[in-house]
Amino acid sequence: MNTRNALSVAPSPALDPIDSTYAGSAQHDAIVYPWEAASVSLLSATANANSFAYQFTKRVFDIVVSALLLGLFLPLGVAIALLIKLTSRGPAFYCEERVGRMRVPFRIVKFRSMYIARPSSKVFDISAALGINRCADRSRKQAHNPRITPVGRWLRRMSLDELPQLWNVLLGNMSLVGPRPIVESERHFYGRYLPFYDLLLPGITGLWQVSGRSDVEYERRVLLDTEYASRWSCLLDLKILARTIPVVVTMRGAY
Repeated sequence: MNTRNALSVAPSPALDPIDSTYAGSAQHDAIVYPWEAASVSLLSATANANSFAYQFTKRVFDIVVSALLLGLFLPLGVAIALLIKLTSRGPAFYCEERVGRMRVPFRIVKFRSMYIARPSSKVFDISAALGINRCADRSRKQAHNPRITPVGRWLRRMSLDELPQLWNVLLGNMSLVGPRPIVESERHFYGRYLPFYDLLLPGITGLWQVSGRSDVEYERRVLLDTEYASRWSCLLDLKILARTIPVVVTMRGAY
């Protein structure tokens, strides 16, 4: 298995969705991708997901590492929670339902990075000036979202808002490495690629995160996630984790 190729997937001009337009309307029920374009094997992904290495070795690694990291970052987590509480109204943590492996829903945990209610009219004036649409495509983050708090913007840039997801990993809802967790309402946009997301645990980091994160186009993110599923190995996970460190430090693609 060539893990090196999996970490350096070149942009493919063939990866053009038949209809990638998404305006949040009922007219676009799914993004349909040509099956041949992604060059991935669902059979290989299924074999990986059912392997001993994935179900046991990967799980043991997740438990040990997430437990160690939770203990290591506990003082930092407490400091961040206090900072959030002191600078904006609302809870320190934010929970949202996501769809996990085998379509099992779970609640993902993050540090809250947005205002929970109207903090001031200025925020909404800025939102209107930028033409921000509440029905905008959720697949891409806005680089200048006025709903994000000053502390939240810093947390997102440093990826510290995702630190509590180590708890999800410890519980078994997520893995340290895997496809990005998705919400139920966007599942149908993945079309025939959806089975790849049902096979594996969603991850805190993954191929798309170390390949540009929010700067990566939606279609390219799907290709990277399916590429990961079909080429998974423990060695690939270790390589992705190693590449995550410089990505976080440089804050590339973090909004």
